[in-house]
Amino acid sequence: MNDRQYDPYAPQVQLVGYDEYGRPVYQQVQPQQQAYDPYAQPQEPQQQGYGYDQTYVPQQATYDPYAQQQPEQTQQFPQQAQQTQQFPQQGYGYDYGTAQQPPVQAPPAPEPAPQPQGAPVLPQQRRDEHGEGGERDYRTEQFSFIEEPDEDSEDVIDWLKFTESRSERREEAKRRGRNRVVALVVALALVAVGGAGYLWFAGKLPGLSSSSDTKNGGATTAGPQKRDMIVVHLHNTKAGGTSTALLVNNATTKQGTTVLLPNALAVSNDDGSRTTLGKSVDADGSQGTRDSLSTLLGAKITGTWRLDTPYLENLVDLVGNIDISTDADVPGGKGGDPVVKKGDDQTLTGQMAVAYATYRGPGEAETKQLQRFGAVMYGVLRKISDDPKAATVTVQTLAQILDPSLPESDLGASLAKLAEHAKIGAYKTALLPVQPDGTLSQQASDSVVKDVLGGQLGGGSEQGSAVRVGVKNASGNPKTAEAARVALVNGGYAFVDAGNSGTEAASQVLYADEAKKAKAVEVAKTLGLPDSAVKQGKAAVNADVSVVIGKDYKAPQ
Repeated sequence: MNDRQYDPYAPQVQLVGYDEYGRPVYQQVQPQQQAYDPYAQPQEPQQQGYGYDQTYVPQQATYDPYAQQQPEQTQQFPQQAQQTQQFPQQGYGYDYGTAQQPPVQAPPAPEPAPQPQGAPVLPQQRRDEHGEGGERDYRTEQFSFIEEPDEDSEDVIDWLKFTESRSERREEAKRRGRNRVVALVVALALVAVGGAGYLWFAGKLPGLSSSSDTKNGGATTAGPQKRDMIVVHLHNTKAGGTSTALLVNNATTKQGTTVLLPNALAVSNDDGSRTTLGKSVDADGSQGTRDSLSTLLGAKITGTWRLDTPYLENLVDLVGNIDISTDADVPGGKGGDPVVKKGDDQTLTGQMAVAYATYRGPGEAETKQLQRFGAVMYGVLRKISDDPKAATVTVQTLAQILDPSLPESDLGASLAKLAEHAKIGAYKTALLPVQPDGTLSQQASDSVVKDVLGGQLGGGSEQGSAVRVGVKNASGNPKTAEAARVALVNGGYAFVDAGNSGTEAASQVLYADEAKKAKAVEVAKTLGLPDSAVKQGKAAVNADVSVVIGKDYKAPQ
C-alpha cells in the first residue's frame, strides 16, 4: 500500500457493523479539530548516506481486513519541519535552495461517532505497547462478534437432506401403493362386468335366457320382448303361385328369423269365413292377408312386402350375388346343364337365385320349395348393407311399387336390422307346422308361435282390438262350427279356426289367465252357453279365449 498525505478535508468514515451477508458497513463522520501540542516529542529522523537527509517516513502496518479503514497519513511535527529547513538537500553539484514549507499540523483525531441503534458494539482497538512503528496487536477477543462456524453444519445439512429424501421415498411408495390398489379394483370391476356380460349373453344369469337357449328361431320366452315383423310374398310371374314368409327381427334377443308359412295354412277372411293362405294372397290382397295372419298368430305384423321374381333377380344382382348351400340340382333347358348345382357355398346370380327359390321337384312337398326360398332370403340378407340409409338406397334402386304399409325407408330400415343379425350368424329359418286341415297344431303353438313370434295369451291383441277367440269343433257336425263362427264374428270377436278334434259331449269356454275370465264369460253369453261352461284351463297360445264346441251346442236363434 502506498503512503498518502493526510487530507484534513477528506470525508472520514467509520465501521459501524456488518450486514446480513457479513460485509462491513461504514458511516461518514465529521472530523473535529484537535488542539496542537507543542510539547509532543517528534521522532528522530533517520539519516542515511549519500549526502542528503530524509524526512521521517512511518513504517507501513500489516493489512488487516477487520481493522477500521482510515486514510493513510504522514505526519510532520514542527521540530521536524525546522530540521528539514536547517539541512537542505544536497545534490550532485546542484543547489536547489532551501524549500520553504509551511508547518504541518497533526490531523485532528476524529472522535468515534455514536453507534446507530441496533448496530453491534465494536471493541476499541488498542495500541500494542511493545509494538514498533505504530503496529497494533490484534487479539481474538476483539473479533468476538464474528459468528464462529458450526462444525456440525455440514452434518446437519446432510441429515436434513437424508430425512427429506426418505420422506419423499415414503410418499412415493404410498402413492405407488394407492395406484396399485386402484388398478386392482378397476381390473376386478372389469372382470366382474365382463363375466356378468358373458353370463347374460350365455343366458346363465338367474331369470334370464339367451339366444343360445332358444328353439326354432332363437327367440326367448322370458319376459316381454320387442319384435318387428314384416310379411313378404314372392310372386312367380312365370309359373304362377306364391310363397310367403315372415321376416322377424327380435330386438330384445338380437336374433333374426325367417318363418316359412305354407300356403295350406288356414286363415279367416274379412267375414270370418275360413280360407287358405295361398288363396288369401291371391284374393284378399296384402292388407286382408296381413290382418288374418296377425289374428291367427297373435302377433302384430307391421307391413307387407310384395316381391315379384323379376325384382328378386335384380335385388340379388344389386348386392353382388349370393353364396348359399343348395340341396338339389335345378335343371335348365331341355337336355341342358343344371342352372343350379347341388353343393355347399354355391354362388348364385340373380337369375340362378330365382330359379332355386321357386324350384319344386317332382313329388316334393311344398315345404321343400319354401325352404329353398328361405335360403335365398338368408343369402340376400347377408349381402345387403346393415346401414339403414344404404339399404334404403338399394330398395329405391329396385324401382318397385311397394305396399303403402311399408314405404321404402321402413323397408330399408327393416332389412338393415335383419342384415345385422345375418352377418354375424344370429339368424335362423323356421317352418310353421300345420295339420292336414291347415290348422295349427299344439306343437306349432308351443314352438313357433310362442317362442319365435311371441304369440301368447293376449300377446297379439292391442288395446282396443277385438278379442281373439279360437274355436275347435268337437261336435262332429261342420255346420255347428260354422254357426259358432258366425255368432262370434257378428259379436265383434276375431275368429281363430282351431280345427277339428274328437267328439265331446259338453261345450267349454277356457281361459288361461285370470285376467281373461271376464272376456270368457262374455264369449259364453255370445254363444248362448251357460256360465258353468266357463272354466280356467289351457287355452290356445294364439287366442285370448278358447272354445270347444260339443254335441250340446245349440246355435243361438
